[in-house]
Amino acid sequence: MSKISDSPKAALQLAAEVLGGQAALADACGYPDRRHVWPWFNTDRRVPAEKCPLIERATKAKGREVTCEELRPDVEWSVLRAPAATEKA
Repeated sequence: MSKISDSPKAALQLAAEVLGGQAALADACGYPDRRHVWPWFNTDRRVPAEKCPLIERATKAKGREVTCEELRPDVEWSVLRAPAATEKA
């Protein structure tokens, strides 16, 4: 996995560009309009961790993946991405 951006804000901006703007990013996150994502761009609020996989999938579908790790480097994504251990009888 190659690193696309150096900061979470840069990754967020790239995701918006890949998807076609803030309104498209909001739609990918399940929001009705861009006012829900505007604070992520214009304040110190971060993308909620639960929205990162939605953004990653949407950007990957557009051919330029922006990863969860880039959007929220403070989250331990390797733990969340690890396959669940199967229980043995």
